[in-house]
Amino acid sequence: MRLFLLTALTMLAFAANSLLNRAALASGGIDAVSFGTLRLLAGALMLGALVLLRHGALRLGGRGRLAGVAGLFLYIYGFSAAYAGLPAGLGALLLFGMVQVTMFGGSLLGGEWVPPRRWLGAGLAFGGLIWLLWPGGGAAPSLSHAVAMIVAGIGWGIYSLAGRQAEVPLVSAAANMVLTAALGVIVLLGFALGGAVEGGWTPEAVALAVLSGAMTSGLGYALWYALLPRIPGTVAAVAQLTVPVIAMAGGMLFLGEVLTMRFVLAAALVLGGVAVSVVPLRRR
Repeated sequence: MRLFLLTALTMLAFAANSLLNRAALASGGIDAVSFGTLRLLAGALMLGALVLLRHGALRLGGRGRLAGVAGLFLYIYGFSAAYAGLPAGLGALLLFGMVQVTMFGGSLLGGEWVPPRRWLGAGLAFGGLIWLLWPGGGAAPSLSHAVAMIVAGIGWGIYSLAGRQAEVPLVSAAANMVLTAALGVIVLLGFALGGAVEGGWTPEAVALAVLSGAMTSGLGYALWYALLPRIPGTVAAVAQLTVPVIAMAGGMLFLGEVLTMRFVLAAALVLGGVAVSVVPLRRR
């Protein structure tokens, strides 16, 4: 039960990231590159401080570090670029649909055996997401923003698979965030010198970036890295399919998105598929 509750808390943090990113970028108070970089810096400061308090030193090396940093970099900037033009729920749907494909593929390549029940649950959940996105359920998303979110999904899948190799989850998550933040500063400076970064950040947008980076990203990622070694990669992939449902519900509550019967039925398919895939059967 404790593992389930911690996983649910992590999924709520991931959904909150979609809402915070979309709210900041839709307001026009900050550009995507600046938001992503501020998010990384806030997360790096939070996790770096926690590691120094608990362990006394920050170790930047370790197993899976290159994959973790590369995956996080793709995710952060693809995520920010996508939410410049996608609604919160639809963005999360594209993101975690691609995450599922990436993590299932990576787990299979790594030799993980997937029982038939988990395949069935994953198929139901993914089918619910496809139905929700199918033409006729709303306006088609911008192709460039959709591609950016697909890239982010691949990045997050790589980051999650790398997390299963973490020896000390908090230290590993902090190292990934610190190294990616350093790359992010270089990216931001490059865009600024090229005139591609807009000035005039609003205090509200900066506050959303810091909240997303320090809390729902920094602490959320540390918790996720602590959970990943304890659950199979395919279970982690399926569990994350709840995030689009949570993000869409949050978008309806906080961002004015409309509740539809298509959403209700698709959410039932997603949550039912996750239950079939993850909840263990009772043995007589």
